[in-house]
Amino acid sequence: MTTAPVNPTAQPAMRLRELVFGAACAAAVRAAARLGVADVLGDTPTGVTELAAQLDTEPRQLRRLLRALTCYGLFAETGDDHFEHTEMSRLLREDAPNSLRHIALWCTEPWTWEAWPKLDEAVRSGRNVFPDLFGKEFFDYLHSDAGDSAKVFDKAMTTSSRQSAKDFAAYLDLTGIDSVADIGGGQGHVLASLLEKHPALHGTLLDLPKVVAGADPRLQDGGAFSARARLVPGDCRVEIPVRADLYIIKNILEWDDDSTRRTLANVVAVARPGARVVVVENLVDNSPSMRFTTAMDLMLMLNVGGAKHSEGSMVHLMQEAGLDVVAVRPVNPYLHAFEATVRG
Repeated sequence: MTTAPVNPTAQPAMRLRELVFGAACAAAVRAAARLGVADVLGDTPTGVTELAAQLDTEPRQLRRLLRALTCYGLFAETGDDHFEHTEMSRLLREDAPNSLRHIALWCTEPWTWEAWPKLDEAVRSGRNVFPDLFGKEFFDYLHSDAGDSAKVFDKAMTTSSRQSAKDFAAYLDLTGIDSVADIGGGQGHVLASLLEKHPALHGTLLDLPKVVAGADPRLQDGGAFSARARLVPGDCRVEIPVRADLYIIKNILEWDDDSTRRTLANVVAVARPGARVVVVENLVDNSPSMRFTTAMDLMLMLNVGGAKHSEGSMVHLMQEAGLDVVAVRPVNPYLHAFEATVRG
């Protein structure tokens, strides 16, 4: 195998040269995902000519793309112009159990290439640059002007939610808990995973009306968990009309601090003293995935003016709202759970 992974001990000048060409790496991953290279490459090394025929590409150009990707551990060159899968490249397969294909496409959508060069403006001004670029706020643009990108977004978020829901269900201890409320829980993958694992548990999903309307079929009328699930349309920043033993707030506290404060305050206002609250977030510190989470943080700065939290900032906001944080623990390499109770 002649793959050449990134050398972390490279001289600073060479490492910097590699970093400023980071767009080439992202573009190469996007190209491989759009072409479906990982899907046609099987379990044995395959020649470039054969791959090119299956993909309807030029062999010479495909070889150049694959050799670039081998430098990052995506695919490996075995000699004789043949390439094979690596553990990482298999994640670009559509049928991979933990596929990251749609995530790879979402993070490299056309609008991102226009927004990233404006990062200095976002840093200087302290506001998102998206309206200046596209004439409207990010989600308005996505759903009105970029239908294909919106579909990629939905698939990426669904994939990510399903994968993290399994990790969170395995992490969460529900001893003494009879009811759970998933606040801003999207399609309800976390709630469905919990109801599947705990047959006596009852749960509520609260999210915007159009989101709840597309909830996991298992939670809807006639679904496997419908007798134990309640779907509540609403905006958690306005009101949370749900009483539960445990409130889950996962990956939604990425707006401005005022919106985060209102959401946490709404939980405290409705919950009984001593009720559990678990906030799950990507952190920009104290995490083995800081390159990933800090990159997401910068993207949020650009497109919606949001931000990922540090452990300290999240604890501060929760305590300010009337929550007593008792523990901060990793759920997986990129998610942390803030365990808290409602102050009496």
